[in-house]
Amino acid sequence: MLRALARFFGPRRDGGEGPVKVIVGLGNPGKEYERTRHNVGWWVLDHLADVWHLDAWRRDGDARVANGRVGEVNIRLVKPQTYMNLSGSVLRPYLRRAGWSPQHDLLVVVDEAALPLGFFRFRASGSSAGHNGLKSIEGALGHQDYARLRIGIAPPPGRNRGDLADYVLSEFGKSDMKVVKELMPTFVEGIEAWLKEGIEPVMSRFNRKVRSEESP
Repeated sequence: MLRALARFFGPRRDGGEGPVKVIVGLGNPGKEYERTRHNVGWWVLDHLADVWHLDAWRRDGDARVANGRVGEVNIRLVKPQTYMNLSGSVLRPYLRRAGWSPQHDLLVVVDEAALPLGFFRFRASGSSAGHNGLKSIEGALGHQDYARLRIGIAPPPGRNRGDLADYVLSEFGKSDMKVVKELMPTFVEGIEAWLKEGIEPVMSRFNRKVRSEESP
């Protein structure tokens, strides 16, 4: 009881209206989408919430959020609940926040069908490359200058993915899921480096090169 009261009346762990780093994972709500390739951004956020021992997920407007701190940095993890093509609406409250900068305080975690499974890219800016979630983010911000972690979901060479929409909304097989889960510690390390140093050093240290024969 005392712990509950202290939690209620004590300072908010997300820092209230102070500086906050926002990490948005793109995905679709609903149990039918939980294991799909399009929801890999949510998998990363769930892992971060566990590793960083953040507050429980709760509803906040068009999103589910988890708050806390990593070192001295206030953190908010955000899962849009609007479906992929309206994901950008969750950023409206932060854009009204004094001193909050998408270029420095926002990281979007997203699946990338143009990268092979097992590869990833931290990027400081760039186009949506046809991804509806990133199109919505870009529309909300009015520019492309925000950090993102693109996680490869493309099948290996020689394996047909079929229609792209059907492919990204299909479930990972066990072996493919294992590949993604084995990258989670690297994602945590890279994101923690982004919190401390910004996106440019992270790109230099963590991006893996895709061999030419694997490039889309």
